[in-house]
Amino acid sequence: MKRLLVAAAALLALATQAVPSFAAEGMPGATVRPDGSTAPGDRKARFEQWCQDNPEKCREMKAKAQQRRDQCMADPEKCRAEAQARSRERFRKADTNGDGRISREEAQKGMPQLARDFDRIDANKDGMVTMEELEAARKARAGASKGKGA
Repeated sequence: MKRLLVAAAALLALATQAVPSFAAEGMPGATVRPDGSTAPGDRKARFEQWCQDNPEKCREMKAKAQQRRDQCMADPEKCRAEAQARSRERFRKADTNGDGRISREEAQKGMPQLARDFDRIDANKDGMVTMEELEAARKARAGASKGKGA
């Protein structure tokens, strides 16, 4: 089950990077939430439409995602370590003043998904998110999703 979740996360990450934000461009039927995000069903519909419009790129992207899933199945610890390294690097880039913490403004500019969930992730409510708070929130979310599947 854990491997399936890792694989699904990898595919979702690839899909969200490859598909432009149609809702922001006014695609009929695409809805944008007040926080700027779109509903999961909307993202899936946009991805399917993108695949219809770009079949060759879609096949390539799906093949890369399958290759990544296979690699993660073969060595899940390596996959997890690489994901953590990417996360730390994104955090470092978003931390524009280099203080080891991300303010709401830094999150809005460099990590928009963190900005959407900022209040939930900022455990001590000091207006800043540390890497430790971010990792704790990810672990809590992973634990919650494991409970749903059981």
